[in-house]
Amino acid sequence: MSANLETKDQQHPLYRRDRAIVDRLQTDPVSDYNLAELARLRIRYRGFPGARDIQSDLNAVMQRWNLTEATLYEKTRQIHATSSIYQNAVRDEEDWS
Repeated sequence: MSANLETKDQQHPLYRRDRAIVDRLQTDPVSDYNLAELARLRIRYRGFPGARDIQSDLNAVMQRWNLTEATLYEKTRQIHATSSIYQNAVRDEEDWS
């Protein structure tokens, strides 16, 4: 495999849907739902070789909300432990992939 193929960014199959969520997070206030979405997308794009704009924008949202990764995950663990944050979602499954 050539070096050029190894460094080429990939297109995530859920990019368009996720891009819309990230755009909303950039303007919406902090809420339990938005924290859960931020954490979910951080996990999805962690180490992903592409979607650099989404990764950068997720970092910017964390900075705007004065969060570290540790505090984000601690808050979302508490949220998920005490409520069904995605209860009113269109589908019954959680989308972490």
